[in-house]
Amino acid sequence: MATDTLALLIDGDNASPKNIAGLLAEIANYGTASVRRIYGDWTKPNLAGWKECLLEHSIQPVQQFAYTTGKNATDGAMIIDAMDLLYTGRFSGFCIVSSDSDFARLASRIREQGITVYGFGERKTPRPFITACDKFIYVDVLGGVKEADQTTLASPSKGKSQAETVVETFKLEPEKGQATQGGAASGKLDQAALVMLRKAVEASEEEDGRANLARVGAHLAKQSADFDARNYGYARLSDLAEASGILLVERAGEQSKVVTVKLKSL
Repeated sequence: MATDTLALLIDGDNASPKNIAGLLAEIANYGTASVRRIYGDWTKPNLAGWKECLLEHSIQPVQQFAYTTGKNATDGAMIIDAMDLLYTGRFSGFCIVSSDSDFARLASRIREQGITVYGFGERKTPRPFITACDKFIYVDVLGGVKEADQTTLASPSKGKSQAETVVETFKLEPEKGQATQGGAASGKLDQAALVMLRKAVEASEEEDGRANLARVGAHLAKQSADFDARNYGYARLSDLAEASGILLVERAGEQSKVVTVKLKSL
């Protein structure tokens, strides 16, 4: 059970209230958000949609008037508060919700203090902010993962093996390592993802070639802060591993909770 104390800071100008329920559910996986603040100029009509959401989820709005046209004073207020909270020494992690690259230096500074930074934003978020976080989650995956392709993979077409179904579903070209998933999945299992997955397994494997999937996941997070199975249309990393076409997945232990993977022979 997560016990870390977290500070949740939301850039109201670069976040949407429709994602807040999924956001808080995700944050609960990492700890307890004892501080919940959202920053913006609440005299502006574009933030009106947040009112009921803030009351329901006990998020404290912080008013910041714009000092001049074209300048974002909200970012400065949020950064100052973040540093004040950091120096209290009470928090194990910070959750920064924004799609703005201006928070890249803030995330880096918090990490320098040995504190974990979880970033949340849209897919348009600039890479500097993403890579400055320990983990970055795209908010569009927090509302749930589409299961249509999962059902297809779980029940291979008649007369075909699951591996053949994976190749067909993802239009996988073995010689290129390219996977292009059809339908409305949230991402593609492309060559970059396959290469990253292979490297993570190779770095985590034991002498018998098997690697604990949890260790593989930790290594993937170190390679890329925004690597998340949900970005590719899968609820769990184990689902992605099974669908990748390059791994053998084995389950053991009580309720098959221990998952190991091994690279398939070429």
